[in-house]
Amino acid sequence: MAEASDAVLNTAVTPAKPERVKPVKLVDRVFDQLMERIRAGNYPADSRLPGEHELSSMLGVSRPVVRDALARLREQGIVYARQGAGTFVSAQGSSSAQLSYSPVKTIADIQRCYEFRLTIEPAAAYFAAKRRDEAAILKIAAALAELREATSHQLHRTDADFVFHRAVTEAANNHYYTASLDALKAHIAVGMHLHGLSLLGPKLGLEKVYEEHNTIYRAIAEGRADDAKSAMLKHLEGSRDRLFEGRALDLSI
Repeated sequence: MAEASDAVLNTAVTPAKPERVKPVKLVDRVFDQLMERIRAGNYPADSRLPGEHELSSMLGVSRPVVRDALARLREQGIVYARQGAGTFVSAQGSSSAQLSYSPVKTIADIQRCYEFRLTIEPAAAYFAAKRRDEAAILKIAAALAELREATSHQLHRTDADFVFHRAVTEAANNHYYTASLDALKAHIAVGMHLHGLSLLGPKLGLEKVYEEHNTIYRAIAEGRADDAKSAMLKHLEGSRDRLFEGRALDLSI
Protein backbone atom coordinates (compact mmCIF):
# COMPACT_ATOMS: atom_id res chain seq x y z
CA MET A 1 0.00 0.00 0.00
CA ALA A 2 2.79 2.46 0.92
CA GLU A 3 4.62 1.67 -2.32
CA ALA A 4 1.46 2.29 -4.32
CA SER A 5 0.90 5.60 -2.55
CA ASP A 6 4.49 6.65 -3.22
CA ALA A 7 4.04 5.82 -6.88
CA VAL A 8 0.98 8.03 -7.09
CA LEU A 9 2.76 10.86 -5.34
CA ASN A 10 5.79 10.58 -7.59
CA THR A 11 3.85 10.66 -10.84
CA ALA A 12 0.55 12.45 -10.31
CA VAL A 13 1.89 15.98 -10.51
CA THR A 14 3.54 15.50 -13.91
CA PRO A 15 1.51 17.89 -16.05
CA ALA A 16 0.10 16.91 -19.38
CA LYS A 17 0.90 19.68 -21.81
CA PRO A 18 -2.33 21.69 -21.90
CA GLU A 19 -3.92 22.09 -25.28
CA ARG A 20 -5.06 25.41 -26.68
CA VAL A 21 -4.07 27.42 -23.64
CA LYS A 22 -5.50 30.90 -24.04
CA PRO A 23 -2.81 33.56 -23.70
CA VAL A 24 -3.56 36.34 -21.25
CA LYS A 25 -3.50 39.75 -22.94
CA LEU A 26 -0.50 41.88 -22.03
CA VAL A 27 -2.78 44.65 -20.80
CA ASP A 28 -4.56 42.21 -18.47
CA ARG A 29 -1.26 40.92 -17.14
CA VAL A 30 0.13 44.41 -16.47
CA PHE A 31 -3.17 45.44 -14.85
CA ASP A 32 -2.99 42.42 -12.51
CA GLN A 33 0.68 43.01 -11.69
CA LEU A 34 0.08 46.65 -10.80
CA MET A 35 -3.05 45.79 -8.84
CA GLU A 36 -1.16 43.14 -6.86
CA ARG A 37 1.64 45.58 -6.00
CA ILE A 38 -0.84 48.23 -4.91
CA ARG A 39 -2.81 45.75 -2.81
CA ALA A 40 0.44 44.47 -1.26
CA GLY A 41 1.24 47.98 -0.07
CA ASN A 42 4.20 48.57 -2.37
CA TYR A 43 2.51 51.81 -3.40
CA PRO A 44 0.59 53.38 -0.46
CA ALA A 45 -2.35 55.75 -0.77
CA ASP A 46 -1.44 59.04 -2.48
CA SER A 47 2.00 57.75 -3.49
CA ARG A 48 3.11 58.33 -7.07
CA LEU A 49 3.46 55.36 -9.38
CA PRO A 50 6.60 55.12 -11.54
CA GLY A 51 6.25 56.80 -14.92
CA GLU A 52 5.13 54.97 -18.04
CA HIS A 53 8.70 54.62 -19.33
CA GLU A 54 9.93 53.15 -16.03
CA LEU A 55 6.93 50.81 -15.74
CA SER A 56 7.34 49.58 -19.31
CA SER A 57 10.99 48.77 -18.60
CA MET A 58 10.18 47.20 -15.23
CA LEU A 59 7.38 45.00 -16.59
CA GLY A 60 8.93 44.25 -19.98
CA VAL A 61 6.10 45.65 -22.09
CA SER A 62 5.56 48.63 -24.38
CA ARG A 63 4.41 52.03 -23.13
CA PRO A 64 0.99 51.76 -24.90
CA VAL A 65 0.32 48.55 -22.92
CA VAL A 66 1.21 50.32 -19.67
CA ARG A 67 -0.95 53.29 -20.68
CA ASP A 68 -3.98 51.05 -21.29
CA ALA A 69 -3.49 49.25 -17.97
CA LEU A 70 -3.26 52.56 -16.11
CA ALA A 71 -6.40 53.77 -17.86
CA ARG A 72 -8.25 50.70 -16.58
CA LEU A 73 -6.97 51.30 -13.04
CA ARG A 74 -8.24 54.89 -13.26
CA GLU A 75 -11.64 53.71 -14.48
CA GLN A 76 -11.93 51.47 -11.41
CA GLY A 77 -10.87 54.22 -9.04
CA ILE A 78 -7.66 52.45 -8.00
CA VAL A 79 -5.43 55.30 -9.18
CA TYR A 80 -5.93 58.93 -10.19
CA ALA A 81 -3.98 61.35 -12.36
CA ARG A 82 -2.63 64.76 -11.38
CA GLN A 83 -2.10 67.11 -14.26
CA GLY A 84 1.61 67.35 -14.96
CA ALA A 85 2.52 65.29 -11.86
CA GLY A 86 1.76 61.70 -12.82
CA THR A 87 -0.42 58.84 -11.58
CA PHE A 88 -1.14 58.32 -7.87
CA VAL A 89 -2.74 55.56 -5.79
CA SER A 90 -6.17 56.41 -4.43
CA ALA A 91 -7.24 55.66 -0.86
CA GLN A 92 -9.65 53.10 -2.32
CA GLY A 93 -6.80 51.25 -3.99
CA SER A 94 -4.38 51.19 -1.06
CA SER A 95 -3.79 48.14 1.10
CA SER A 96 -5.48 49.89 4.04
CA ALA A 97 -8.75 49.77 2.11
CA GLN A 98 -8.59 46.05 1.46
CA LEU A 99 -11.55 43.81 2.15
CA SER A 100 -11.46 42.42 5.69
CA TYR A 101 -13.56 40.24 7.97
CA SER A 102 -13.99 39.89 11.70
CA PRO A 103 -11.55 37.37 13.22
CA VAL A 104 -12.49 33.73 13.81
CA LYS A 105 -13.87 33.39 17.32
CA THR A 106 -15.87 30.16 17.31
CA ILE A 107 -16.16 26.80 15.60
CA ALA A 108 -19.29 28.19 13.93
CA ASP A 109 -17.13 30.87 12.29
CA ILE A 110 -14.95 28.16 10.75
CA GLN A 111 -18.07 26.54 9.32
CA ARG A 112 -19.24 29.91 8.00
CA CYS A 113 -15.88 30.37 6.32
CA TYR A 114 -16.25 27.01 4.55
CA GLU A 115 -19.79 27.96 3.56
CA PHE A 116 -18.55 31.19 1.96
CA ARG A 117 -15.60 29.50 0.26
CA LEU A 118 -18.01 26.99 -1.28
CA THR A 119 -19.77 29.88 -3.01
CA ILE A 120 -16.66 31.41 -4.60
CA GLU A 121 -13.85 28.88 -5.05
CA PRO A 122 -15.67 26.37 -7.29
CA ALA A 123 -16.56 29.28 -9.59
CA ALA A 124 -12.95 30.49 -9.50
CA ALA A 125 -11.78 27.00 -10.50
CA TYR A 126 -14.28 27.02 -13.37
CA PHE A 127 -12.97 30.30 -14.76
CA ALA A 128 -9.36 29.25 -14.09
CA ALA A 129 -9.87 26.32 -16.47
CA LYS A 130 -11.40 28.70 -19.02
CA ARG A 131 -8.77 31.44 -18.80
CA ARG A 132 -5.55 29.79 -17.59
CA ASP A 133 -2.26 30.44 -19.28
CA GLU A 134 1.04 28.60 -18.97
CA ALA A 135 2.34 30.84 -16.16
CA ALA A 136 -0.81 30.26 -14.11
CA ILE A 137 -0.63 26.51 -14.60
CA LEU A 138 3.01 26.42 -13.55
CA LYS A 139 2.20 28.39 -10.39
CA ILE A 140 -0.54 25.94 -9.41
CA ALA A 141 1.77 23.02 -10.22
CA ALA A 142 4.52 24.48 -8.02
CA ALA A 143 2.17 24.66 -5.03
CA LEU A 144 0.98 21.13 -5.79
CA ALA A 145 4.58 19.93 -5.79
CA GLU A 146 5.04 21.43 -2.31
CA LEU A 147 1.96 19.54 -1.15
CA ARG A 148 3.27 16.35 -2.72
CA GLU A 149 6.61 16.69 -0.91
CA ALA A 150 4.91 17.32 2.43
CA THR A 151 2.51 14.42 1.91
CA SER A 152 5.38 12.05 1.16
CA HIS A 153 6.67 12.88 4.67
CA GLN A 154 3.19 12.63 6.21
CA LEU A 155 3.04 16.38 6.85
CA HIS A 156 0.38 18.95 6.09
CA ARG A 157 1.65 22.29 4.76
CA THR A 158 -1.00 24.91 5.49
CA ASP A 159 1.04 27.54 3.66
CA ALA A 160 1.36 25.47 0.48
CA ASP A 161 -2.32 24.56 0.70
CA PHE A 162 -3.31 28.23 0.77
CA VAL A 163 -0.89 29.11 -2.06
CA PHE A 164 -2.51 26.39 -4.18
CA HIS A 165 -6.00 27.78 -3.66
CA ARG A 166 -4.85 31.36 -4.21
CA ALA A 167 -3.07 30.37 -7.43
CA VAL A 168 -6.36 28.95 -8.69
CA THR A 169 -8.09 32.30 -8.09
CA GLU A 170 -5.23 34.08 -9.86
CA ALA A 171 -5.64 31.78 -12.86
CA ALA A 172 -9.29 32.86 -13.04
CA ASN A 173 -8.00 36.36 -13.94
CA ASN A 174 -10.58 38.01 -11.68
CA HIS A 175 -9.07 40.01 -8.83
CA TYR A 176 -12.30 39.88 -6.81
CA TYR A 177 -11.74 36.17 -6.16
CA THR A 178 -8.13 36.75 -5.15
CA ALA A 179 -8.97 39.73 -2.92
CA SER A 180 -11.65 37.68 -1.16
CA LEU A 181 -9.23 34.83 -0.51
CA ASP A 182 -6.57 37.24 0.76
CA ALA A 183 -9.09 38.77 3.16
CA LEU A 184 -9.96 35.27 4.39
CA LYS A 185 -6.35 34.10 4.72
CA ALA A 186 -6.23 34.09 8.54
CA HIS A 187 -9.66 32.48 8.72
CA ILE A 188 -8.79 29.82 6.15
CA ALA A 189 -5.52 29.08 7.98
CA VAL A 190 -7.44 28.12 11.13
CA GLY A 191 -9.64 25.69 9.22
CA MET A 192 -6.70 24.30 7.25
CA HIS A 193 -4.68 23.74 10.40
CA LEU A 194 -7.49 21.85 12.14
CA HIS A 195 -8.25 19.94 8.96
CA GLY A 196 -4.57 18.97 8.67
CA LEU A 197 -4.58 17.60 12.21
CA SER A 198 -7.61 15.48 11.37
CA LEU A 199 -5.72 13.91 8.45
CA LEU A 200 -2.78 12.58 10.45
CA GLY A 201 -2.84 8.85 11.16
CA PRO A 202 -2.75 5.47 9.45
CA LYS A 203 -5.72 6.00 7.09
CA LEU A 204 -3.81 7.73 4.29
CA GLY A 205 -5.90 10.87 4.76
CA LEU A 206 -3.13 13.15 3.51
CA GLU A 207 -2.76 11.11 0.32
CA LYS A 208 -6.49 11.42 -0.36
CA VAL A 209 -6.42 15.19 0.09
CA TYR A 210 -3.33 15.49 -2.11
CA GLU A 211 -5.15 13.59 -4.84
CA GLU A 212 -8.12 15.95 -4.51
CA HIS A 213 -5.78 18.88 -5.17
CA ASN A 214 -4.20 17.02 -8.07
CA THR A 215 -7.63 16.39 -9.61
CA ILE A 216 -8.40 20.13 -9.44
CA TYR A 217 -5.03 20.95 -11.02
CA ARG A 218 -5.43 18.50 -13.91
CA ALA A 219 -8.94 19.72 -14.71
CA ILE A 220 -7.70 23.32 -14.85
CA ALA A 221 -4.56 22.46 -16.84
CA GLU A 222 -6.62 20.52 -19.38
CA GLY A 223 -9.30 23.22 -19.66
CA ARG A 224 -12.13 21.10 -18.26
CA ALA A 225 -14.05 23.90 -16.57
CA ASP A 226 -17.05 21.93 -15.29
CA ASP A 227 -14.78 19.21 -13.92
CA ALA A 228 -12.60 21.82 -12.20
CA LYS A 229 -15.66 23.36 -10.56
CA SER A 230 -16.93 19.96 -9.41
CA ALA A 231 -13.50 18.91 -8.13
CA MET A 232 -13.10 22.09 -6.07
CA LEU A 233 -16.61 21.73 -4.67
CA LYS A 234 -15.95 18.10 -3.72
CA HIS A 235 -12.61 18.99 -2.11
CA LEU A 236 -14.03 21.82 0.03
CA GLU A 237 -17.06 19.80 1.07
CA GLY A 238 -14.79 16.89 1.93
CA SER A 239 -12.48 19.14 3.93
CA ARG A 240 -15.42 20.56 5.89
CA ASP A 241 -16.97 17.14 6.51
CA ARG A 242 -13.67 15.60 7.63
CA LEU A 243 -13.10 18.46 10.04
CA PHE A 244 -16.62 18.38 11.47
CA GLU A 245 -16.88 14.59 11.12
CA GLY A 246 -20.03 15.02 9.08
CA ARG A 247 -21.84 16.85 11.90
CA ALA A 248 -22.45 20.41 10.70
CA LEU A 249 -23.62 22.97 13.21
CA ASP A 250 -27.08 24.50 12.95
CA LEU A 251 -26.24 28.10 12.05
CA SER A 252 -29.89 29.21 12.21
CA ILE A 253 -29.72 29.28 16.01
